Amino acid sequence: MVGVLEAKGIWKVYETAATRVEALRDVSVKINKGEMVAVMGPSGCGKTTLLNCLSGLDEVSVGEVFVEGISIFEGDDMLRTKVRREQLGFIFQSFNLIPVLSALENVEMPLQLNSAEPNSKSIREKALEALDKVGLKEWASHRPAELSGGQQQRVTIARAYVHEPGLLLADEPTGNLDTETGTKILDLLVQLNKELNITMLIVTHDKAVSKRCSRVLEMRDGRIYRDSYNSVEEE
Repeated sequence: MVGVLEAKGIWKVYETAATRVEALRDVSVKINKGEMVAVMGPSGCGKTTLLNCLSGLDEVSVGEVFVEGISIFEGDDMLRTKVRREQLGFIFQSFNLIPVLSALENVEMPLQLNSAEPNSKSIREKALEALDKVGLKEWASHRPAELSGGQQQRVTIARAYVHEPGLLLADEPTGNLDTETGTKILDLLVQLNKELNITMLIVTHDKAVSKRCSRVLEMRDGRIYRDSYNSVEEE
């Protein structure tokens, strides 16, 4: 079975005349359709570096990364940009919403980038459907500064999946939220995973997040040293 995402023997090395840092060391992993996978480990173990390399935001020193069967480092930056734009969705700890745009306009952006008719009625309708799915349709005209942290993260989630990517990559999606709001965001991610069969790879320090995932990758010193499956209880 072809994985949605697969890494084969990837290394990421930062080297100067004085130092050599092996941020990733011979990492191989395969993420299959519909999995919700947590990446855990202490600060500095390589979690975010792994996410950046798997998405093509950062180049690997050695190895291969395949996104839905496409070897992203065999091509140029244009290929990696195309893969990110069409096949990946991103959820950031700091939200990364555009402050001058409304919630609806932020969610429309991935659709506009992938469309020959960026101002079409269908794009607006699809973005509104995504906001409705995350419970924010009535807040569509509000800008990020007018939204709470939890609401901003919901907009980020809607923006991440509105173009129906094969994979969502999340970096500490509950990290800037209080416990109650973080739990609601986690519930939403689990709901999207189950209802829409969206594949997710989530970097987190939060054990509450990892317990809700079907699979946990634990990292240490740039390596995945444990790959385990959870028995996730139905809500």
